[in-house]
Amino acid sequence: MSGDDDGTHFTFLGRAGELTAPELAQRYRYPDGLQSCWVRANMITSVDGGATSDGKSGDLGSAGDRAVFAALRELADVVVVGASTAQVEDYSGVQFGAAERLARQHRGQAEIPPIAVLSRSGRIDRDAKLFHRTEVTPLILTSAAAVDDTRQRLGTLAEVLDASGPEPDSVDLSTALSLLADRGFLRVLTEGGPGILGLFTDADLLDELCVTVAPLLLGGKPARIVTGPGEVRSNLRLQHALTDDEGYLYLRYVRERAARGDEAF
Repeated sequence: MSGDDDGTHFTFLGRAGELTAPELAQRYRYPDGLQSCWVRANMITSVDGGATSDGKSGDLGSAGDRAVFAALRELADVVVVGASTAQVEDYSGVQFGAAERLARQHRGQAEIPPIAVLSRSGRIDRDAKLFHRTEVTPLILTSAAAVDDTRQRLGTLAEVLDASGPEPDSVDLSTALSLLADRGFLRVLTEGGPGILGLFTDADLLDELCVTVAPLLLGGKPARIVTGPGEVRSNLRLQHALTDDEGYLYLRYVRERAARGDEAF
């Protein structure tokens, strides 16, 4: 059955010319007039759905993916990541040049967004680059059961916050977002990993997904970009699809409820 016969209209992903850095930022801008956290996730996957190569998501990337990664960080008020991803990917603080800092100043943002690590145990190595290669103090969002010990171990290296909800040995994502909102961090960017993205999805707190599709076939055992104990169905609307000379796809999706309720798109 053809597209015309069943009501489906197919179009080619055409080339509309190169995007400048400001145009790329415009493609990914957050909604205007936010009153609460808008949670955007950025992930990369192989064509067959693998989230990592040799255990790291960075090994799937390219120059184009790194450009989008940097653009999304430039727009965010805070970068949220799970403790496991911070360790595996050897996270440091966000690094920006003069142009990015100036653009953030013009938007009324701090020059550098902090990294916020979700960790119910708070067990993060004091020697990690996260604490020593950074211009701003990272946030550790941990459980009530671990907060005192984490504060004692890390001292002034981090701001440690109790992000528990009803369960004192777990991190509650709604509480974590409230803590970020209290600090004016409404433009939230989460970079995973898959377990953290699964938690946001399961809690119905993910507003947007930006996903890079790498032209690679991995096979084997890599996890998907979202993992969790059960199936969660969330309808998404495609905002744009970009490509580059290496064949990578850059897709931006917004939750249907968010897309319908926001005029910024």
